[in-house]
Amino acid sequence: MIFELVVCGVILLAVGYWAAMFVMGRRDDVLHGKFVEERPDIERVRAMPPAPPARPAAPQPGTESLQTLLTVIKRDLHDAAR
Repeated sequence: MIFELVVCGVILLAVGYWAAMFVMGRRDDVLHGKFVEERPDIERVRAMPPAPPARPAAPQPGTESLQTLLTVIKRDLHDAAR
């Protein structure tokens, strides 16, 4: 009984996979059982805008600016504790 259910489940899974591939338009996969790579659409490739130029990285803060920021934070915390 269990074996028959497992076999039916595998068959239903295969039919579901076949139906999904057929609906998505991958009929070559359905008919031949192998994945076929699509050729890139030349018109679509030409219509794509060029990539924007990369922005330069923000400068890293130096030790002096970090010390100044730490001092300001300490002062703010001290004032808030009062």
